[in-house]
Amino acid sequence: MTYCLGILLRDGLVLISDTRTNAGIDNISIYRKMHVLADTPDRLILCMSAGNLSVTQNVLGQLAEGQPPLMADDPPRRIEDMPSMFRAAQLVGEAVMIAGRELKPALAAAGVPSGISLLIGGRIGGGPLALFLVYDAGNFIECGRDTPFLQIGATAYGKPILDRALAYDSPLDEAVKVGLLSFDSTIRSDLSVGLPFDMVVMPADPALPVVRRRLESDDAYFQELSARWSQLLNESRTAVPDPPFLAEAGISPRA
Repeated sequence: MTYCLGILLRDGLVLISDTRTNAGIDNISIYRKMHVLADTPDRLILCMSAGNLSVTQNVLGQLAEGQPPLMADDPPRRIEDMPSMFRAAQLVGEAVMIAGRELKPALAAAGVPSGISLLIGGRIGGGPLALFLVYDAGNFIECGRDTPFLQIGATAYGKPILDRALAYDSPLDEAVKVGLLSFDSTIRSDLSVGLPFDMVVMPADPALPVVRRRLESDDAYFQELSARWSQLLNESRTAVPDPPFLAEAGISPRA
């Protein structure tokens, strides 16, 4: 299992992924889940993956080599040549469908789960930032303003804080903080998700730099964020009034 999160706001795009992969409690390893599909002067497109590693690697290999041309004399279709993020997501979806046809029958016969899901985010040229969720069947949806984030993998534990604390007009630094708190909540309750985390922050203003960072287990900021969040949660819990119906029943608070 894994956890990947994409946040698309007015001020920019935040992508965060963990690196843990496991095949049981005694077989845990690190595998990078954030992949660069294109990084040229006119575009930066990244992909985060969850699910079967062999299917994922097949998809990434297809995209690296290029999809078959639509016309016999045309060159292979590559992410680097797509005119928009929508067309880039379409190409990724096509690779997912081909990988499924090639690999899933054998995986199913062996009883191996074969599903994958991908988050595709970035920008092409002077176009807007975009974020897409590509499903296992190759279809996809685009992130919108009403719910400005998409998740794949172990999504349950990290979702509540995103629902409560994120809005399309949230500042970019707040989005990074809330995103990391989402990961902190997840790793507290799900052993299949863990550090290191890979993070990319792309401001909406193309003149500003793209921030790329790996957060290791000893990252000072993440350790402080986790400790302070635990402290604040406990302080907030004690500030909430006790249930009045217990006092009415003669059950007094513990001294």
